[in-house]
Amino acid sequence: MLESYAKKILQARVYEVARKTPLDTMPRLSARLANRVLLKREDMQAVFSFKLRGAYNMIQALGPKERSRGIVAASAGNHAQGVALAASRMGIQATIVMPVTTPPIKVDAVRALGGRIELYGDNFDAAQSHALDLCAAHGQQFIPPFDHPDIIAGQGTVGLELLQQSPGAMDAVFVPVGGGGLIAGVAAMIKYLHPQIKVIGVEPDDAPTLHQALKHDRRVRLDEVGIFADGVAVRQIGKETFRVARRTVDEVILVSGDEICGAIKDIFEDTRVIMEPAGALALAGLHKYVRRSGARDQTLVAIGSGANMNFDRLAYVAERASFGHHTEALFAVTIPEQPGSFRDFCKAIGKRPITEFNYRYADDREAHVFVGLALGNGSQEPHQLLALLATHGYAVTDLTDNEMAKLHIRHMVGGRAEHVQNERLYRFEFPERPGALLDFLTRMAADWNISLFHYRNQGGDFGRVLIGLQVPQGDQNRFQEFLNQMGYRYRDETENIAHRLFL
Repeated sequence: MLESYAKKILQARVYEVARKTPLDTMPRLSARLANRVLLKREDMQAVFSFKLRGAYNMIQALGPKERSRGIVAASAGNHAQGVALAASRMGIQATIVMPVTTPPIKVDAVRALGGRIELYGDNFDAAQSHALDLCAAHGQQFIPPFDHPDIIAGQGTVGLELLQQSPGAMDAVFVPVGGGGLIAGVAAMIKYLHPQIKVIGVEPDDAPTLHQALKHDRRVRLDEVGIFADGVAVRQIGKETFRVARRTVDEVILVSGDEICGAIKDIFEDTRVIMEPAGALALAGLHKYVRRSGARDQTLVAIGSGANMNFDRLAYVAERASFGHHTEALFAVTIPEQPGSFRDFCKAIGKRPITEFNYRYADDREAHVFVGLALGNGSQEPHQLLALLATHGYAVTDLTDNEMAKLHIRHMVGGRAEHVQNERLYRFEFPERPGALLDFLTRMAADWNISLFHYRNQGGDFGRVLIGLQVPQGDQNRFQEFLNQMGYRYRDETENIAHRLFL
């Protein structure tokens, strides 16, 4: 198998549209991690992503009849742009089916490259189903985003370039994983020539397609996937990509959204380039690998897979990067409600900077404050802080890993409704499109009173809502049926400690 793919990669025709991207040293991060960290710059392709390699390699292999009928693809972003550019270069009509939730910047980019766009469905699965229907109806060729040998071979040219460009022996290569086209191609090439080099896949912890497949030794379809790293938001690894990956990938590392944000910041500080979340995924895994293994003086390579970042997401990335770097902690601290208590609290923590302090008067006995504190690089520092504050008599709860606290509570501290009865608190995510919030509210039963509401959308494809509803005890079964019928991702946050302390 490896020899067959190595030949296909060596014969792949990609450089009529793609370029050999640089392999850049990251000096600041290398010094911080005590390893030589290299970044493969696929953000420097014409469509700011590696995806055009595989798309072009497959399209150029089509026969005259297939080309004359036109091609169809389904994608919410980078694959769409790769197909549109490749088809344009070869004079082929390309229809791209994109979810209606796709941000306008991506739709406009595909249209500018000559692609004919159809908006259909709320997600990739719906868009792909419609694309396959179009192919069946009109006899057109479907160009899959990852699960085809020609796509895999095209993406595998990234691995070939790494072997040609590396100034010395590589110890490990970190590859972002969605459907698996990139890691299958890169791993096949590297393992064929240099089996001693580790190939490590990196996935978001809320979209672990390859991780679960390797764990169960079969392809697993996830019930749901996270939305932040949308470039790898795939529910199931490809059939062919898994066949290759299970033989060539050494391990898979899962990273959080905050760790991805930290990696975006790392790349910016060394290159002044802003990667998209999926584009920084591999570096987040590299960072975690070093922390976990204690690796030193090794040559570690991360593939920066793309830079199609929505500008509106930058606020979220900046807000969360410090948590990904473990340089900020969030605490709920109970202090006496009396003059000078804030000053005494600041004395207790010493010269450590306060990054955030949210408070509002509630009663004349005690106050719950939401506080952010800057950390150094010590992994034990949050525990030391908790112990320090406890010795001063403060009741402290660590909220650093509390998603609701970071996403909503920190923007809502300001008072509590003591007399609200039968309140249930839920966190929702729903497709973001014109009228989506109104649609969300319209689908709710009119007899459940809204007692709290906080909505955030920071440039993503999904809106985020924290909502409090007064649901009588006898209505619990009907309420659960309502949640199931809504079809949106949700989480019950009623017992979340941040809810009890601040709301």
